[in-house]
Amino acid sequence: MGCLPSVQLKVKPVLEKTKAAKKIITVDGYPFECSRKTIEAAGFKITKSITLTRDIGMKKKALHIDIGKGLGIEKYISADEVRKAKELIIKDNFRGINVNNC
Repeated sequence: MGCLPSVQLKVKPVLEKTKAAKKIITVDGYPFECSRKTIEAAGFKITKSITLTRDIGMKKKALHIDIGKGLGIEKYISADEVRKAKELIIKDNFRGINVNNC
């Protein structure tokens, strides 16, 4: 996992780790795909691009719903959505690697 703004800011250690990565997987919340576009703009080839609204049917929540309410993430994302996202990220990307502690 990496710091996305560090890629855009050309932070050398982050760019070096990204270059050395065997796979680059981006996870975006909705169709603007800012993660994917940021990584591609930096010249990296993405192995897998995941968009949660498209790929698991997660519903996007408007920002104004949350501001100032201090609600926990479990009020916005169901356990089923977390399970689906985890399965999608792991599927075909981590064969042979123990991901039970994720």
